[in-house]
Amino acid sequence: MSRVAVISGASSGIGAATARGLARAGFEVILLARREDRLKAVCDEIAAAGGQARYHRLDVTDADAVREFAQTVEQCDVLVNNAGGAIGIDPVLSADPSDWRKMYEVNVIGPLQLTQALAPKFRHTDDAVIVVLTSTAASGVYEGGGGYTAAKHGEHALAGTLRLELCGEPVRVIEIAPGMVATEEFSLNRFGGDQARADAVYAGVPDPLSADDVAETVVWAVTRPRHVNVDLLVLRPRAQAAQHKVHRVTP
Repeated sequence: MSRVAVISGASSGIGAATARGLARAGFEVILLARREDRLKAVCDEIAAAGGQARYHRLDVTDADAVREFAQTVEQCDVLVNNAGGAIGIDPVLSADPSDWRKMYEVNVIGPLQLTQALAPKFRHTDDAVIVVLTSTAASGVYEGGGGYTAAKHGEHALAGTLRLELCGEPVRVIEIAPGMVATEEFSLNRFGGDQARADAVYAGVPDPLSADDVAETVVWAVTRPRHVNVDLLVLRPRAQAAQHKVHRVTP
């Protein structure tokens, strides 16, 4: 039987790149996201390259929908919890609490629900892998990032606690924490569709990470021998020494 990998947030960016990478590595991939048209396009691309792919339209924050999806899955060897995102960059004292709730729901509750629902599907294998895509925001804070960093700290806690609780079980829990990644939508979504503000995040930065850079790291970690667990891998572009320290080239 083919090994099966389920990837959330797979309609674009890191999720879509990870789906392509795992398909190239021989996995049958199941892509999850809310936008069916984009999911279909990625699946068609994978199939055209000779891979096995299918998709399921899913909002990971919808508990009932997650449970219903899990009933359609016979086996799962790898779960990549990639769905997430940031909303706004308001200071703590003026931030909208509803934005914080939305970020917590998609970055923490979503991975929790999907992991709980698919855990029984691991029982057929002695090398199950749960990947949690967090961020360097999971270990640091910065002005305007209170809601996002709080959510990513929570997701980091989820991964670490799960690893402790599954110690002795044939399951690897891997956390990948990327720094600055220039994808088509992350900053655009954060700034409510303001392209100029989104572009300014990466302005002058030589070679920020790409979605493919992160995806290759995920595939590498997943395909290590079953006794090798990559607990936490922090991935940054060379131009970014820390969350607040970024080298920019002035035109």
